[in-house]
Amino acid sequence: MNLLTVLKTSFQITLAPLSIDRVHQEASHPGNGAVVVMSGTVRDNTNGRPVDYLEYQAYEPMALKVFADIARQIQQRWPDANSVVIHHRIGKLRIGEISVLVAVGTPHRAEGFAACQFAIDTLKHNAPIWKKEYWRDGTSAWVSLGACELSSA
Repeated sequence: MNLLTVLKTSFQITLAPLSIDRVHQEASHPGNGAVVVMSGTVRDNTNGRPVDYLEYQAYEPMALKVFADIARQIQQRWPDANSVVIHHRIGKLRIGEISVLVAVGTPHRAEGFAACQFAIDTLKHNAPIWKKEYWRDGTSAWVSLGACELSSA
């Protein structure tokens, strides 16, 4: 365990499409034995209900603070982690587009997987990011990425 590991971070909320290659490159480090990348994509249904597209909104200043807090927690729990990258897209996203990318670089894969799962689970629960689902039947509803319930629009 190296308590002096300097954690390299990159956080972003953007309207632009996200790049797996860019996130992987930003998480790269010579001490990595693993870079674990989680890619969240827009699926074509929610609980079997056909989705047309999603719209994401975020309270950016607070969301970026949550991302930084996630990185600090990762550094505390997995001191050998050397990089944490969290990029989230906002705006209108079609089926198959990437909505969030999380990458964690570590010397070993086990802590990389654990830290990456921790990052996405914590982001979904704590970050002020919401999505509005637009279904093919013309209806829609806002959904918090965390614990908020559906509210019809």
